[in-house]
Amino acid sequence: MEGQGLGKQEQGISMALQVEKTSKRGGRIISEKDIMPPPVVGTTPPPLMVGPPSSNMPPPSAMPPPPAVPPVGGTLAPPTPKPEPTITEMMKNPSKVVLLRNMVGPGEVDEDLEPEVKEECNTKYGDVIRVLIFEMPNAPHDEAVRIFVEFKRIESAIKAVVDLNGRYFGGRQVKAGFYLWEKLNNLELAD
Repeated sequence: MEGQGLGKQEQGISMALQVEKTSKRGGRIISEKDIMPPPVVGTTPPPLMVGPPSSNMPPPSAMPPPPAVPPVGGTLAPPTPKPEPTITEMMKNPSKVVLLRNMVGPGEVDEDLEPEVKEECNTKYGDVIRVLIFEMPNAPHDEAVRIFVEFKRIESAIKAVVDLNGRYFGGRQVKAGFYLWEKLNNLELAD
């Protein structure tokens, strides 16, 4: 038996959360929409055509063309985004500025976020010069809010990237990497 959703309009979850394991230490919550609904009892599938075609069938020339076939070695799917660089690749060009992505979503930035990030980074990694939060319009959900943390020393920034990259914060997997100080200083924040 299925329950009712929580909330004033019963719009909340109506079934227990289910988790799909995605790695050794991680997983993702499967949405109700991702789960195929059970078939409705009492319905019958559409009849299969058996025998000669009836007179009300359109002639073969009136039938739609077959679906497009991708070229050899090609695909009809949109191009996949480039994979995130590995920690080893990131360490080739470190800087004093750390860029945090996917820590919060668009519209979730509040006045407490900047001081909280600054305090945590100061405590765990070393002296922070400044924290700058930039929300990019029309960006993918996980890329929309960019948090820039400028450290006094490059060693502090390296510790922060190693510790924060891949860490979960509020149910989101943080993407941490280095950002050029010159770009931050010139407020080029969308690169």
